[in-house]
Amino acid sequence: MSLSDAAFGNMELIEELFALYQKDPQLVDPSWRHVFEDLDRQPPLPAKKPSVLSPVAPASGSSETDQRIHELIQGYRTYGHLLSRVNPIYPVPGLPWQLKLENFGLQESDLNRDFPAYGFLETARAPLKDIIEALKSIYCGTLSVEYMGLGNPELQGWIEEKMEKNRADTDLSMEQKKEILQDLNRSELFEKFLHTKYTGQKRFSIEGAETLIPMMRATIDKGAELGVTEFVLGMAHRGRLNVLSNILEKPYAVIFSEFDENHLPDSVDQSGDVKYHKGYFSDTISSHGHKILVSLTPNPSHLEAVDPVVEGQVFARQKALGEKGKEKVMAILVHGDAALAGQGIVYETIQMGGLQGYGTGGTVHLVINNQIGFTTVPKDSRSTTYCTDIAKAFNAPVFHVNAEDPESCVRAVYLAVEIRHRFACDVFVDLIGYRKYGHNETDEPAFTQPKKYQIISKKQSIREIYREQLISQGILEKNIAEELETEFRNSLQEELKGIKETDKKKIENELPDILPGKFSFNHIQTGVPLGVLQEIAVKISTVPEGFSLHPTLERVVKERLSMIKGPEPLKPIDWGMAEMLAYGSLLWDGVSVRLSGQDSCRGTFSHRHAMWMDQKLEVPYYPLMNLKQGQGSFEVYNSPLSEFGVLGFEFGYSLAMPDALVIWEAQFGDFCNGAQVIIDQFISTAEQKWGQQFGLVMLLPHGYEGQGPEHSSGRMERFLSLAGQSNLCIANPSTPAQLFHLLRRQQMQKVKKPLIVFTPKALLRHPECVSHPQDLTMGSFQEILDDPSPPDFVRRIAICSGHIYYDLIAERKRVGSDDLAILRVEQLYPFDSERMKELLNKYRSLESVYWIQEEPANMGAGQFMTLELFNLLPNNATYKYIARPRSASPAVGSYVMHKKQLKDLLASLFGEHKPSIFDIAAKKK
Repeated sequence: MSLSDAAFGNMELIEELFALYQKDPQLVDPSWRHVFEDLDRQPPLPAKKPSVLSPVAPASGSSETDQRIHELIQGYRTYGHLLSRVNPIYPVPGLPWQLKLENFGLQESDLNRDFPAYGFLETARAPLKDIIEALKSIYCGTLSVEYMGLGNPELQGWIEEKMEKNRADTDLSMEQKKEILQDLNRSELFEKFLHTKYTGQKRFSIEGAETLIPMMRATIDKGAELGVTEFVLGMAHRGRLNVLSNILEKPYAVIFSEFDENHLPDSVDQSGDVKYHKGYFSDTISSHGHKILVSLTPNPSHLEAVDPVVEGQVFARQKALGEKGKEKVMAILVHGDAALAGQGIVYETIQMGGLQGYGTGGTVHLVINNQIGFTTVPKDSRSTTYCTDIAKAFNAPVFHVNAEDPESCVRAVYLAVEIRHRFACDVFVDLIGYRKYGHNETDEPAFTQPKKYQIISKKQSIREIYREQLISQGILEKNIAEELETEFRNSLQEELKGIKETDKKKIENELPDILPGKFSFNHIQTGVPLGVLQEIAVKISTVPEGFSLHPTLERVVKERLSMIKGPEPLKPIDWGMAEMLAYGSLLWDGVSVRLSGQDSCRGTFSHRHAMWMDQKLEVPYYPLMNLKQGQGSFEVYNSPLSEFGVLGFEFGYSLAMPDALVIWEAQFGDFCNGAQVIIDQFISTAEQKWGQQFGLVMLLPHGYEGQGPEHSSGRMERFLSLAGQSNLCIANPSTPAQLFHLLRRQQMQKVKKPLIVFTPKALLRHPECVSHPQDLTMGSFQEILDDPSPPDFVRRIAICSGHIYYDLIAERKRVGSDDLAILRVEQLYPFDSERMKELLNKYRSLESVYWIQEEPANMGAGQFMTLELFNLLPNNATYKYIARPRSASPAVGSYVMHKKQLKDLLASLFGEHKPSIFDIAAKKK
């Protein structure tokens, strides 16, 4: 508690407590004692004006009234924003209770009395009314700020210095003011042109907050001035076309063509996307001559989902640029007010900002505050005072600005960028404006907000307000302003004419079919020489001198070394060792590897141990970072408890770091449903919608072992339903060697596709789920595995995938089935139908084919595989689909029920064909 907080409580009680404290500090509660001790430690009023970095408090022994003046100053610093003139629609409701004189023990009669100014004014003393007017001019104008109580005295002092003493530093030059007007011209006139030429088409106009464009330009210019060379932008739809054209310089003609009903995607291999979802990049020059790269990340309609994607891209670019990366690459996120307050992904994204492996050195957040979300007003869409109150959770300063005062808006972003540069933290600029039309241009907003839109319909545009202001100041002549506007309108009309001629030619061409993406089943040789594997094994099994390794882990490390480097006979290679060797062999060749997820350093199931922790010093050691000089970079992070945010981040990272193996691991496979928006809207569709190629890997632990509904299924049916045009690679490897080759293939193949891997849990230590060193030294990943030891006379084939294979081979051995071969589908999509057909035709006596899975019949791969297999059956062969019964829940919660279901499942296959007495007699003969 501080005295400024206490001042807004019961003043009489505070005075009584302070009197007791002066008599004997032990007579008051410790919490109050600390408050009064802080007051006593404040220095006396100096002879000359002090620095705001150390605001002067009343000297010990000064009058109680003088002390209240100091609290009043602190009160305006803390709560002045509540009285600010930042809302262009509604007037200030009145003096908030936090700033009323009586709360400070002052009265109206005190307004003409002189009081100490405590360094706030040029004079040592001034009338109370002058002090208040000065406070209002600084903290209650069209630019206000929330910055007190950030937990960072240096940042707080810096903002105070800028707001109170160095306001002249942010005065804009005549040239800057003209640039603002030019941006407003382009912003508003572009929207009006679209509104006239493409009546009724959605464009999500920025009108009512056109000031975003000069703010965006100022943000980039200030960043470039401070050394930023790359800016990555993320935003929703509103104002996007304006940002594309007027900030990223996307040709107007191209934007106009996208409004035409005959517009085609950029490539016949793409489905394309609507114009207000698309991204763009621009290699350009800032207003002050700095060479910069600006990119706008494409995004879907799912608001704020692009936020972590942008942060992942920025982090990757920063890493690529080395030590100074955080100073050279900056994220700018543009939010809508309703989405910022309503979407939880905002919190997840900002939460990563201060974490190793995710932090980007601060983000500038620009909020297009329309004071409405679709048809919902703020009082119905949030519980907080401001849409930006999420910033308080992270001690991020917030500037609130009136969109009708463009100069204050530009000053705010100058301060925001400088704060990001100096303090490496997030900063919010809340641009408070309005929305001229409905949610889109076909809506009628008066249906739900009639009074609000009566006010808006009468408002003069921001451009006109500012133009008249510059004319009245003598900065601009009216005729010149009108000439510039006419010239810009004419240029838009010329762009439109050229596009219409082009469109006429395009219509004559036949609309091409969308072609499927290409995936090759030609095997890439991914084996690694035994000598290299042995060198890697030694490195990842060597404990540094003096390092205290956990005894159990010490045994694991010794066992892993014995799997690849003697003594003979070598132990079989388990899943954890194969995975470490896959990473190690890529790193050995200079490939970078990044792995993140919940508990990924050790691994949810204690199988990985990519990080060792010293048991005495609690200092980590990463074996894969210490292979050899010139190796690839290895990163492994225990992520925050987030799926949506972290997967979005890794997706963005993989886009910007295409040559690295980037992996996100779910703690359990089913937890990926917390990131379903990223999977549906980005990972599975980004290539088709936006032409983005990337090789992100998702590891999803999957397998039915009686662990209940939440820890069994990675929901492979959902991924298979998203699969089309070779957009994904979906695999369920059943051996350590298959995982080894799969991960290496992912990095070595030329065509990048996201890889979804259903990894095991119980199989991590299953005695049969092992491989031998030679399995890693030669060959490649096999999409389908034949039965390694089929019966001599095969009449039935069971086709399966994953964990259940080991249940099947154990049951086949137990019951003595001698006519059943078991095939494994290791890559579910793209499905290698030619290889499957070849294997089925290999067994000439085949009568029956079964697809059998551990998942319920309405889940897993069964329905997908049934469609694939049905057309591949040899002549006269029958087909049957065996699975657990259809279920609403992925799995049962009882281990006993799980075992019974598994028994019934196996009986459905092995009880299907019982030998007759004639079969038995034939065998005896």
